[in-house]
Amino acid sequence: MPQKTTYLKKINNSSVVQRVIDSLTSAMINKELRPGDKIPTELELSEALGVGRLSIREAIKVLVYFGVLEIRRPEGTFVCQGFSDTMIDPMIYGIILSDDDSFTDLKELRQLMEVGIIKLVMRKCNDEDMEHLEQKYDDFKAALDKKPLDIEAVFQADNEFHKLLAEIGGNALTQKINALVRTLTHDMRYRTVENMVTKGSGDVLLDAHRQLCDMIKKKDISRLDEIVEYGYFYDRIDV
Repeated sequence: MPQKTTYLKKINNSSVVQRVIDSLTSAMINKELRPGDKIPTELELSEALGVGRLSIREAIKVLVYFGVLEIRRPEGTFVCQGFSDTMIDPMIYGIILSDDDSFTDLKELRQLMEVGIIKLVMRKCNDEDMEHLEQKYDDFKAALDKKPLDIEAVFQADNEFHKLLAEIGGNALTQKINALVRTLTHDMRYRTVENMVTKGSGDVLLDAHRQLCDMIKKKDISRLDEIVEYGYFYDRIDV
């Protein structure tokens, strides 16, 4: 006998597929459907929601694409467990295709994220974490000092430094969102690093990382926004 699904209520005909998605999403938010749970069959969902099976099928396809549901044949369709990288794709394209000033918005979003992450780091960072961060700083310095200059190696060393900051922050959701932001800002960050190091300003770039390390070590939040913004050097990008 099918399990009773009290969280499913009949919906009207406007944007039927979206309403099915909203109904299932609401059930997940309210913990009526949990990670790993099997959702009702197409027929059960169709009867419970009062919509056609085609609309149910299309809604499930969307949620599978978003990484929210997974189809396991022949068992059925299940709520995914954990965060899937496929969830990031729609967000990336949504921002890329936006009519807004995405460059400015991304700069502001990046700064908000990094300021928040560093606040978490200051609360949670221990001596061992600080040693690891200093090692990433040393790796970044070594990449800058290496001859011949390898722009990609410098850029990756910078990435590893900031990735470690997010890991020390110890918030899984923050790490995922930060990864998204860094994906979206990849081009502007790469061009900044490239222009800085090829035009003899690698020491200025290194100093920005040194100031960040020192601020975290002292747990001094007084100049947090200033130091984070100082380290961007967007004015050094050749447009």
